[in-house]
Amino acid sequence: MADKNLTIIEEFILLGFSELPNFQGFLFVIFLFIYISILLGNGLIIVITNVEPTLQTPMYYFLGNFSFVEICYTSVTLPRMLMNLWSQKKNISLVSCAAQLCFFLILAVIESFLLAVMAYDRYMAICKPLYYSLIMNHKMCVQMVIGSWITGIPVVIGQTYQVFSVPFCGSNKLNHVFCDMPPLMKLTCGDTSWDKFFIYIDCFLFGLIPFLLIFFSYIRILSAILNLSSTSGRTKAFSTCSSHLIVVCLFYGSGLIAYLQSIFSYSDRTDKIFSLIYTVVTPMFNPMIYSLRNKDFIEAMKKLFSKCVAR
Repeated sequence: MADKNLTIIEEFILLGFSELPNFQGFLFVIFLFIYISILLGNGLIIVITNVEPTLQTPMYYFLGNFSFVEICYTSVTLPRMLMNLWSQKKNISLVSCAAQLCFFLILAVIESFLLAVMAYDRYMAICKPLYYSLIMNHKMCVQMVIGSWITGIPVVIGQTYQVFSVPFCGSNKLNHVFCDMPPLMKLTCGDTSWDKFFIYIDCFLFGLIPFLLIFFSYIRILSAILNLSSTSGRTKAFSTCSSHLIVVCLFYGSGLIAYLQSIFSYSDRTDKIFSLIYTVVTPMFNPMIYSLRNKDFIEAMKKLFSKCVAR
């Protein structure tokens, strides 16, 4: 009887903001504005860090790559979210859902490692200034970026395959704004303890370990800054690190809470809120955090705009 009543799922329905039926149009406008802001803000950082000679340093090289990842990261989820809000057709095929999850996780891992690389760059600049230009040369920077891009890809592809190799049955309603791991695991059949175990292992490898590397880097950085005799030197060192630290707190704080809270008690509403923070809110604020708190970047923007106006 259990086998006869089993319904194999071939597509999901992304419920998204279905509990707010009267605000679909308003939410579409809000998220469209956010997506355009993300594209323009991060695109501006990519352009300026590539064309302005004064910003041809490892820190801005990593920032440009980080902004590119942010654009890709949000483009995996936001266009689909906008389409669902506009058309009210919330269904997504199993293959499309698997592809979205795979690319989303790959880009999240890349972003996690890039944040760790940027913390290491600040550590070298402040704690090892005499060796900085020797170690953080262009070849080293390129290798670190490539390493960030390719490190987690095989594991994430394997993880995605593992999740979708388990049958989904019963309800096909996914109470989320995109295909994410925790809500998908709620719809699987049978014993998923091993799948959840490997998910937590991946969270540890690609989330917690980079975070710990950033944490220990900033302990050394803080110690080095406090030992500086010059007040202006301490202020400059703090200003170069504060922007990155704010982004780290936003990304890891919301991301780790969203994933690890499912160990104790899973809440659809809480998971949805935190997912929106690290997939939408953080990429929108990153350009403002990095540009408005950085005098060199502000000067580079003024030069670029003056050149554009002069033409």
